[in-house]
Amino acid sequence: MKTLAVAVALAFAFTGTAHAEPAQVAHTSAKFSSYSPTAKAVTYDAAKVPEGAKVTVVSVPRFGGGTTVLLLLNGLLPNRAYGAHVHVKKCGAAPADSGPHFQNVVDPVQPSVDPAYANPHNEIWLDVHTNGNGSAHTSSTVDWQFTDRHAQSVVLHNDHTHTAPGEAGTAGPRLACVNVTF
Repeated sequence: MKTLAVAVALAFAFTGTAHAEPAQVAHTSAKFSSYSPTAKAVTYDAAKVPEGAKVTVVSVPRFGGGTTVLLLLNGLLPNRAYGAHVHVKKCGAAPADSGPHFQNVVDPVQPSVDPAYANPHNEIWLDVHTNGNGSAHTSSTVDWQFTDRHAQSVVLHNDHTHTAPGEAGTAGPRLACVNVTF
């Protein structure tokens, strides 16, 4: 899985215009486990994100602007939908420790449920549906990059992401979290 993630990252890195400076690629591969201060990936609900399930996240700032984030999962429940988003803080002992979704333009009202802010162009949404073997992959490309503010994790949620006013960006309980240095 790591070889695939690196190959995809390199492919994304060399797309776009050639005049911009190359940016740093972020990469995390881990197995979900119960919380410890050194855990890279944490499961908060082992019935839905089993310990030992694998996760890889690759974030590639694109030449000329924009960012692509790739999420690969293995060992989850088969034939199941999960929501996933980039969050502002690192994973912690409690699901809420990872803070809100990272937003390029921050909603002044938190928690953000306004579709003007909570949408897949202003946030990085990585919803997936696992196959019969419990594997899934997805990617999201936005037209902005992490600059002076950086995200620190990807959180798996119980449901696919909602889009209606008053619930935009919500995806049910936080099931698991993986630390990524974006």
